[in-house]
Amino acid sequence: MISKEIIEAAAERLRTAEASKKTCAPVRDLIGIEDLAAAYAVQKINTSHRIASGGRVIGHKIGLTAPVIQKQLGVDQPDFGLLWQDREIMNGGEFSVSEMMQPKAEAEIAFVLGKDLTADFMTTIDVLNAVEYALASIEVVGSRISNWDIKITDTIADNASASHWVVGHQPVKLSHLDLVNCKMRMENNGKVVSEGVGNACMGSPINALLWLARKMVQIGEPLKAGDLILSGAIGPVVNVVAGADFKVVIEGLGSVNASFVA
Repeated sequence: MISKEIIEAAAERLRTAEASKKTCAPVRDLIGIEDLAAAYAVQKINTSHRIASGGRVIGHKIGLTAPVIQKQLGVDQPDFGLLWQDREIMNGGEFSVSEMMQPKAEAEIAFVLGKDLTADFMTTIDVLNAVEYALASIEVVGSRISNWDIKITDTIADNASASHWVVGHQPVKLSHLDLVNCKMRMENNGKVVSEGVGNACMGSPINALLWLARKMVQIGEPLKAGDLILSGAIGPVVNVVAGADFKVVIEGLGSVNASFVA
C-alpha cells in the first residue's frame, strides 16, 4: 500500500516540473510500475490543484490506444488524462514551443458529446447515440519526465502525458463518417510525416470512447454532454520543433492546422 505522503510527493514533483519547465525524474521511483490506482491518485491531486487555481476541464484524452505502445509499457489497456481550456491552440494559429515540454504531435479524431454517458452497463449503441459530432484534431503530447523515460505509472500520473490540443472547424455527424477506414495524412511544411487509418485506434475510435465511458462510470466521474474527447492517435507520432507547420487531413472530417515558433 503506497502511503498518502508518497502520492503527494510524486504529485509535487510533477507540479514543480510543470511550473519550472524543467523536466524531472520518473515518479515510478516513488510509486512503482504496477499500481495504476496510485498513479491516477497522483493525477487527481494535480487536477485538484489546477481547478483550485481556476483551471477549467473541458474533456478527456485517451492514450495508449495502439497495441504496440501498450506492449512497450507492459499494459493491456489504454489510459486517460484531462483536457484543459487554457491548453487549446487555435486552428490555423501559431504557438510557442517554449510553452511546452518535449512536445510531440498526433493526429486524432475528436468527439463532442451531446448526451451524458452514465449507464452502468454501457454498450457501443449508447456511445454512438451520445456523440453529437466528430472533428479532426491534433493532440500535442508532452512529458514532464526527462527524455520521455516513462512507464505506465509515469504517464498516468503525468496526466497521460497531455499537453495541448487543436480541433478542426468542420463538425460532422457520425452517420457521414467511416471511422474505421477513414485515411489520415499529416504534413509538416508540405511534406508527409505521418499517415494512418481510423482503425489504428483500437480497431475504431468508438471502441476507445466506449472504454473511456465505462472507465469514468466505474470511478464515479461519468462523461457529460458537451465534453470533448480526443480518442487516440491514428498514425505515428511526430516531434514538434520551432518552425513546424502541421496540417492534418482526415477523410470526411476536413483538415486542422497548427504552426509552432520558438
